[in-house]
Formats: sequence, structure tokens, C-alpha cells
Amino acid sequence: MDKKKRTSCREEMLQVVQQLVKAKGKNKFSTQEVLDEMERAGTIYKDSTIRTHLTSKYCVGTKKHHQTVYDDYERIGHGLYALVHSPDTM
Repeated sequence: MDKKKRTSCREEMLQVVQQLVKAKGKNKFSTQEVLDEMERAGTIYKDSTIRTHLTSKYCVGTKKHHQTVYDDYERIGHGLYALVHSPDTM
């Protein structure tokens, strides 16, 4: 990630996941892939924060344990997720 402007974990994760999905050519990714790509991009966020955001705070259909939530991702299998709005539809 560029050091120009500090982004939120959500913004950073969306950017990384959109690039990941585009590179793979399919809208399917694992938690570990997101962690690896976020690290490669130079994230400042801890793995635990990224996991919480992906699996709970920003995931469709999860129990809402957080004050602010978004429906950016959906769980499609054990440890597997998809963008609700793939890069092709954004």
C-alpha cells in the first residue's frame, strides 16, 4: 500500500481482495490468501484484525457483534469467501 494516505482496514482489504479476485479470475478466496496479500501490500493491521473484519464485521449473514458492519463478503465454504460485488460489477 502506498504511504500517501492512511486507509481504513476495510478500504485496504477491499482493494487487496479486488486485486486478488481479478488476478485469480474467480470470485473465491481464502482467509489465508487475504492475510498473505495484505502482508505483501505492507498492511499495518494485525492478522487478528483482518480475520475479524473478513469473517464477521464485513461478512453477509453473520451475527452482528459490532456497531458498524458492512456486507462486503459472503462465506461460501469453510474458510472461503467471495466479494458480494465482484470487480466486474463495481
